[in-house]
Amino acid sequence: VQLVESGGGLVQAGGSLRLSCLASGFTFSSYAMNWYRQAPGKERELVARINSVGTVTDYADSVKGRFTISRINAKNTVYLQMNSLKPEDTAVYLCQAWVKDDCWGQGTQVTVSS
Repeated sequence: VQLVESGGGLVQAGGSLRLSCLASGFTFSSYAMNWYRQAPGKERELVARINSVGTVTDYADSVKGRFTISRINAKNTVYLQMNSLKPEDTAVYLCQAWVKDDCWGQGTQVTVSS
């Protein structure tokens, strides 16, 4: 199982980024996918999750209305569209799935400047 995130970067407050997580080594369309984030000195936080077919999503209260999780199973990819970014969104964003075990990507850094 491999999860590879991309799309992070430096953006000004109010800006947008789209993160991608490319999955391989398992039947992607059979598994729910999650995005977490880890900020320095803070606990890892579940940001958004999506079911295997993309019909059910859930978000942390801190990102509701600003972030959108989606997936394209034909591309083995899950996305996180982040709009109206705030400095408190600064973190490493990680893709995660339970595929027989707890599987994580390496993360992508998102930095939001004020």
